[in-house]
Amino acid sequence: MASELYNIIEGVSREKGIDPRIVVSAVEDAIVVATRKYYKTQENLRAVLDKESGKISAYAVKSIVENPEQVEDPNLQVTVEQARKLDPSAEAGGELLIPKVTEGILGRIAAQLAKQVIFQKVREAERDTVYNEYIGHVNEVVNATVKRLEGPDVILDIGKAEARMGRKEQSRLESFAVGERIRVVIVRVEKAVKGPGVIASRSAPELVQHLFQSEVPEIYDGTVVIRAIAREAGERTKIAVMSKDKDVDAVGACVGMKGMRVQSIIRELRGEKIDIIEYHEDPVTFAEKALQPAKVSRVTIVDAADKHLEVVVDDTQLSLAIGKKGQNVRLAAKLLGWKIDIKSEEEKRQEVEQQMSALVTQTVTPLENVTGLGEGLVEKLKAAGVNTVESLADMTPEQLEAIEGIGPKTVEKISIAVNNYFATLDGGEAVADAEPESTEEAATEAASSEESPAEGALEAETLAAEAEPAETAAAEEVAALATDEAPTAEPAPEEAVEDKQS
Repeated sequence: MASELYNIIEGVSREKGIDPRIVVSAVEDAIVVATRKYYKTQENLRAVLDKESGKISAYAVKSIVENPEQVEDPNLQVTVEQARKLDPSAEAGGELLIPKVTEGILGRIAAQLAKQVIFQKVREAERDTVYNEYIGHVNEVVNATVKRLEGPDVILDIGKAEARMGRKEQSRLESFAVGERIRVVIVRVEKAVKGPGVIASRSAPELVQHLFQSEVPEIYDGTVVIRAIAREAGERTKIAVMSKDKDVDAVGACVGMKGMRVQSIIRELRGEKIDIIEYHEDPVTFAEKALQPAKVSRVTIVDAADKHLEVVVDDTQLSLAIGKKGQNVRLAAKLLGWKIDIKSEEEKRQEVEQQMSALVTQTVTPLENVTGLGEGLVEKLKAAGVNTVESLADMTPEQLEAIEGIGPKTVEKISIAVNNYFATLDGGEAVADAEPESTEEAATEAASSEESPAEGALEAETLAAEAEPAETAAAEEVAALATDEAPTAEPAPEEAVEDKQS
């Protein structure tokens, strides 16, 4: 029959959920510590608990060697000859157990020390047992009972251990009372210093997934699959589902008839809002669904490698798409696993205008690149502050004629040259050159050019000589008009003559 001490050890083992041998080992280690402290010895000590009598005996353990030369430490080794004085059956290579008296000599201090050792060993065993029990149940949902409240933390009874649910692991909408039964998710198990640490949560997405599996048979049997969940506990949850059967509506199955299934889950979560979205492999379509209830104008993939999307919505839908404190777009980004930039139509238009303006500003082409402009004309334009082809193309004919030395013919020449330049860039055909400038403009430009005086005078005389025939013809025409001499004209048609006569 087991002793009373061993029965107590078994009772403690059952209460803590640990092996009785661990408690027995803890008691024996405690007696060894107390004995060593009393005898102040460095001998190798061992304690043995007699299960039947409940007596704990302490021994000094020494290794048996063949001869005295092999004895290196008398506290740990003994010769065969010395060992056989205490135990006639002793042999070399074995162990000799030398009894140590413990009854009535250990005292109160040794007993207190033994008690501390036992408690420490039991706590370590309990911590290891709880850790091994729950480490394989991380991210699983378990039923728990609220045991007590410690400030903002809730201590839960989950069966063989206690679990702690911190403030961050709780929903904003929830409050708990002692004795209340709730469902929680085991998020992690820690080997804490003060005891086993099982951390439970009511804010984990796995809780929503478990609730849908419990309420929706199609999810339980695998017909409908939950592909992604994004949750902000106490506020809103977005869940993406897809159906493996074309005849089964995934969203309708989760909502249930008249919303009964999803309403049951919302009650369990104390009124948390739930958006059920149909999953799509195409990220563009999925993004449009995920941003509901806002209506999306268009979605553009900015960078597929970095998973970056740009979403444009109508100006009236921007606040709805972003949501309260950015919640709607934040949950949509978590659900997709993509980064989302959301903009209104007006913001996108302004952005495009800025990009176009920057592009135009960056384009600068020197006037020398236009082959139709002469060196003298380029110098005049530069003197007037026109240094690029782009600025020249933006000028009106009136602005060009305002520049000294440039007349209508020169303006036409500039227009053709610039058009030919841009047509060449676009792969088009060039326009024929303009007609020669009038003698008056040529003379004016020649006079304003930077040629030498002699060359300028010579060119002016040449131009004047060329202009004489034109002036002579003009004088003859004026004289004819004065003498009522009409210029010779071609005969009129016969019909016109008859009309005149009539």
